[in-house]
Amino acid sequence: NMAIGDEESFQKRRHIFKYLGGLKDFPSNIKKQIGKQSRKQIIQTLTEVYREEAQLYPHIAELIRTLIAAPDVIVGLVTRNITNEPEETLRQLFRRHDVDLDALDFFIHIPVREEKRVEFRAARERFNINPARSYICGDEEKDFLAAIDSGMHPFMVSYGFESYKRLTKKFKVPEEIISQTSAELSERVLHGLGLNNVLQC
Repeated sequence: NMAIGDEESFQKRRHIFKYLGGLKDFPSNIKKQIGKQSRKQIIQTLTEVYREEAQLYPHIAELIRTLIAAPDVIVGLVTRNITNEPEETLRQLFRRHDVDLDALDFFIHIPVREEKRVEFRAARERFNINPARSYICGDEEKDFLAAIDSGMHPFMVSYGFESYKRLTKKFKVPEEIISQTSAELSERVLHGLGLNNVLQC
């Protein structure tokens, strides 16, 4: 029951303010969210939205199904999803798109304060993947740095958590590795893996 503004405004905000709104929205939103009960309600609402309404970006389900079906491709998910029972929440979201998360080679949920690079490196080492042939996809500066720190190539996107302008200007992420749409990301990943002609629809 909060107003947090449009996607462009959301991408410009930092940390918790992404979810509490900008200067115009913040005062009224913060009044609604003070106290533990309110925090529980926010997480419950997020859980319901993810499980019942949320949609993957266009082309992403097809991309994941293609990667799962491809021989010699290890594919997994490392996430900080903030919902109740996040593994089950994400299973329901992906199931709506005919993606079986149990078919992934790994599916790891980490607490908010933990670093993804630890899990990226562990997955690469567990499956004995050559760093030159290992990739991650992310939508914020932390993902970019985690990829570099774990010896993996980052596929970055600017249609999610951070905008293209913030990624390139503020965080100095090279524009050449940023996809501005999910269709562009899908094309880049498939080309990078030599799977251009095997999309699973």
